[in-house]
Amino acid sequence: MKIVVGSDHAGFPMKGELLAFLREQGHDVIDVGSYDPAPVDFPDIARKVAAAITSGQAERGLMVCGTGVGASIGANKMKGIRAAVCHDVHSAHQCVEHDDVNVMCIGAQIVGPWLAKDLLAAYLDAKFSTAEEFRRRVAKLADMDAGR
Repeated sequence: MKIVVGSDHAGFPMKGELLAFLREQGHDVIDVGSYDPAPVDFPDIARKVAAAITSGQAERGLMVCGTGVGASIGANKMKGIRAAVCHDVHSAHQCVEHDDVNVMCIGAQIVGPWLAKDLLAAYLDAKFSTAEEFRRRVAKLADMDAGR
Protein backbone atom coordinates (compact mmCIF):
# COMPACT_ATOMS: atom_id res chain seq x y z
CA MET A 1 0.00 0.00 0.00
CA LYS A 2 1.15 3.56 -0.60
CA ILE A 3 1.04 5.48 2.68
CA VAL A 4 1.93 9.08 3.52
CA VAL A 5 3.50 9.70 6.91
CA GLY A 6 3.91 12.96 8.77
CA SER A 7 4.80 14.09 12.27
CA ASP A 8 5.38 17.16 14.30
CA HIS A 9 8.46 17.51 16.51
CA ALA A 10 6.89 15.46 19.34
CA GLY A 11 6.25 12.57 16.96
CA PHE A 12 9.52 12.87 15.06
CA PRO A 13 11.55 10.32 17.09
CA MET A 14 8.88 7.63 16.71
CA LYS A 15 8.26 8.41 13.05
CA GLY A 16 11.67 7.05 12.08
CA GLU A 17 10.92 3.67 13.60
CA LEU A 18 7.52 3.56 11.92
CA LEU A 19 8.94 4.48 8.51
CA ALA A 20 11.41 1.59 8.80
CA PHE A 21 8.60 -0.77 9.90
CA LEU A 22 6.40 0.24 6.97
CA ARG A 23 9.20 -0.28 4.48
CA GLU A 24 10.05 -3.68 6.02
CA GLN A 25 6.40 -4.65 5.52
CA GLY A 26 6.67 -3.78 1.82
CA HIS A 27 4.71 -0.53 1.83
CA ASP A 28 5.55 2.39 -0.43
CA VAL A 29 6.09 5.37 1.90
CA ILE A 30 5.94 9.12 1.33
CA ASP A 31 7.52 11.10 4.20
CA VAL A 32 6.19 14.69 4.35
CA GLY A 33 8.08 15.78 7.47
CA SER A 34 9.04 16.81 9.93
CA TYR A 35 12.61 15.93 9.13
CA ASP A 36 14.25 16.91 12.42
CA PRO A 37 13.26 17.54 16.04
CA ALA A 38 12.91 21.33 15.59
CA PRO A 39 9.46 22.67 16.50
CA VAL A 40 6.93 22.50 13.66
CA ASP A 41 3.20 23.24 13.55
CA PHE A 42 1.09 20.09 13.11
CA PRO A 43 -1.49 21.84 10.85
CA ASP A 44 1.24 22.34 8.24
CA ILE A 45 2.02 18.62 8.28
CA ALA A 46 -1.70 17.74 8.23
CA ARG A 47 -2.08 19.74 5.00
CA LYS A 48 0.74 17.76 3.38
CA VAL A 49 -0.66 14.40 4.50
CA ALA A 50 -4.15 15.34 3.30
CA ALA A 51 -2.87 16.60 -0.06
CA ALA A 52 -1.10 13.30 -0.74
CA ILE A 53 -4.31 11.37 -0.05
CA THR A 54 -6.78 13.60 -1.86
CA SER A 55 -4.51 13.84 -4.92
CA GLY A 56 -4.26 10.05 -5.12
CA GLN A 57 -0.52 9.92 -4.36
CA ALA A 58 -1.26 7.83 -1.25
CA GLU A 59 -4.08 5.51 -0.23
CA ARG A 60 -3.86 6.17 3.51
CA GLY A 61 -2.01 8.37 5.94
CA LEU A 62 -0.37 8.26 9.33
CA MET A 63 0.26 11.26 11.54
CA VAL A 64 2.30 11.12 14.73
CA CYS A 65 2.27 13.94 17.27
CA GLY A 66 2.47 14.07 21.05
CA THR A 67 -1.06 12.82 21.76
CA GLY A 68 -2.52 12.27 18.29
CA VAL A 69 -5.26 14.77 19.07
CA GLY A 70 -3.81 17.83 17.34
CA ALA A 71 -2.94 15.76 14.29
CA SER A 72 -6.50 14.43 14.13
CA ILE A 73 -8.04 17.88 14.45
CA GLY A 74 -5.77 19.26 11.74
CA ALA A 75 -6.33 16.38 9.34
CA ASN A 76 -10.10 16.44 9.82
CA LYS A 77 -10.18 20.10 8.77
CA MET A 78 -9.14 19.03 5.27
CA LYS A 79 -11.81 18.13 2.72
CA GLY A 80 -11.91 14.42 1.96
CA ILE A 81 -10.12 13.34 5.11
CA ARG A 82 -11.51 11.15 7.86
CA ALA A 83 -8.94 10.97 10.64
CA ALA A 84 -9.07 9.12 13.95
CA VAL A 85 -6.87 8.94 17.01
CA CYS A 86 -6.09 5.27 17.67
CA HIS A 87 -4.34 4.04 20.78
CA ASP A 88 -5.77 0.50 20.79
CA VAL A 89 -5.73 -2.21 18.14
CA HIS A 90 -9.53 -2.56 18.00
CA SER A 91 -10.01 1.11 17.10
CA ALA A 92 -7.15 0.93 14.60
CA HIS A 93 -8.93 -1.65 12.44
CA GLN A 94 -12.54 -0.75 13.18
CA CYS A 95 -12.08 2.89 12.19
CA VAL A 96 -11.37 1.66 8.66
CA GLU A 97 -13.92 -1.15 8.64
CA HIS A 98 -16.84 1.01 9.84
CA ASP A 99 -15.85 4.61 9.08
CA ASP A 100 -13.46 4.34 6.11
CA VAL A 101 -10.82 6.36 7.98
CA ASN A 102 -7.95 7.38 5.72
CA VAL A 103 -5.62 8.99 8.31
CA MET A 104 -4.69 7.30 11.56
CA CYS A 105 -3.23 9.56 14.23
CA ILE A 106 -1.20 8.30 17.15
CA GLY A 107 0.44 9.92 20.13
CA ALA A 108 4.12 9.23 20.58
CA GLN A 109 3.83 10.37 24.20
CA ILE A 110 0.93 7.95 24.76
CA VAL A 111 2.01 4.70 23.09
CA GLY A 112 5.41 3.10 22.69
CA PRO A 113 6.94 1.99 19.40
CA TRP A 114 5.94 -1.68 19.76
CA LEU A 115 2.24 -0.78 20.22
CA ALA A 116 2.45 1.83 17.45
CA LYS A 117 3.59 -0.92 15.07
CA ASP A 118 0.67 -3.14 16.10
CA LEU A 119 -1.71 -0.22 15.58
CA LEU A 120 -0.27 0.51 12.18
CA ALA A 121 -0.49 -3.13 11.09
CA ALA A 122 -4.15 -3.36 12.18
CA TYR A 123 -4.99 -0.08 10.42
CA LEU A 124 -3.32 -1.03 7.14
CA ASP A 125 -4.72 -4.59 7.10
CA ALA A 126 -8.31 -3.36 7.56
CA LYS A 127 -10.75 -2.97 4.68
CA PHE A 128 -13.87 -0.81 4.54
CA SER A 129 -16.97 -2.94 5.10
CA THR A 130 -19.38 -3.63 2.26
CA ALA A 131 -22.31 -3.51 4.73
CA GLU A 132 -24.95 -1.00 3.67
CA GLU A 133 -25.19 0.62 7.10
CA PHE A 134 -21.52 1.65 7.08
CA ARG A 135 -21.58 2.75 3.44
CA ARG A 136 -24.69 4.87 4.15
CA ARG A 137 -23.08 6.57 7.14
CA VAL A 138 -19.82 7.34 5.32
CA ALA A 139 -21.85 8.76 2.40
CA LYS A 140 -23.52 11.10 4.90
CA LEU A 141 -20.08 12.18 6.11
CA ALA A 142 -19.12 12.93 2.49
CA ASP A 143 -22.29 15.03 2.14
CA MET A 144 -21.32 16.97 5.27
CA ASP A 145 -17.83 17.47 3.87
CA ALA A 146 -19.38 18.87 0.69
CA GLY A 147 -21.61 21.25 2.67
CA ARG A 148 -24.83 19.39 1.87
